[in-house]
Amino acid sequence: MKYEASTVEEYISQIPEERQEVLQKLRNIIKENLPGGFEEGINYNMIVYYVPHSIYPDGYHCDPKLPLPFMNLASQKNSVNLYHSGIYANNELHDWFVAEYTKHAKRKLDMGKSCIRFKKMDDIPYELIAELCTKISVDEWISTYESAVKKK
Repeated sequence: MKYEASTVEEYISQIPEERQEVLQKLRNIIKENLPGGFEEGINYNMIVYYVPHSIYPDGYHCDPKLPLPFMNLASQKNSVNLYHSGIYANNELHDWFVAEYTKHAKRKLDMGKSCIRFKKMDDIPYELIAELCTKISVDEWISTYESAVKKK
């Protein structure tokens, strides 16, 4: 599903009603637990948490006009998705999350390289997502990005 929105509130208002509360809860958890320096906005038709150009002027290597993305939230056709670039770029963080997930959720983890898909809204491990948010600071993400992701 593709939503055209210029603000987070507009995005949430466009998604199916039964998902609005879930996305708002995830949004609140992310905002309360992300270390300082990350900002929230809309990019790629999703809610994004990013490192602003004021902190990282180089921006995103795919399009330097865009700020450096870190996490995204999206309502897709069959799921609510959380994209976490740190899980993609940091094997230790990935392995921690996969191991912890089974302690927090009843259902099997449905995950791609950076995408965690939640098809059942009643089994989202909010506490685990909160803890995941605290694991990487802005400076750590910039360092990881530059060493593991950014094309030299």
